[in-house]
Amino acid sequence: MTRDELVARTRQLVEEGDRLEASPTLGALQLWLKLSDDLLSAAWGSMDRYHLSWLMVGKPKHIVRGRPMTPSEEAAYVREVAAAKTAALRMSLDAVERQGMPFRGEDGAVAPGQGMGEVPSEFPRRPG
Repeated sequence: MTRDELVARTRQLVEEGDRLEASPTLGALQLWLKLSDDLLSAAWGSMDRYHLSWLMVGKPKHIVRGRPMTPSEEAAYVREVAAAKTAALRMSLDAVERQGMPFRGEDGAVAPGQGMGEVPSEFPRRPG
């Protein structure tokens, strides 16, 4: 995947995350989470359970157990998860677009700031 493709796909998912917050549906959230997980995994590698729990992505603050969520609880859950995952996508976009960070499976040229830099021809001597 090229840097431009990653930026475009991430922007598209950020826009969809914003739409989910405005008009939440559980089915749309589930599809969006799958697409965003696939993209982030392709770019940065898979996240283990520790990282996911640290981000609290997909974990509602007030878990409803033993009964279906009411429509208002479901909408609140979708908004909460969409907001958390959209924030993660925005961080990814910033890393690729502004910071020029290399990403997993990158095709194309080396991003600005990548590489080892210049190697001095002679190392400075320590005094004494």
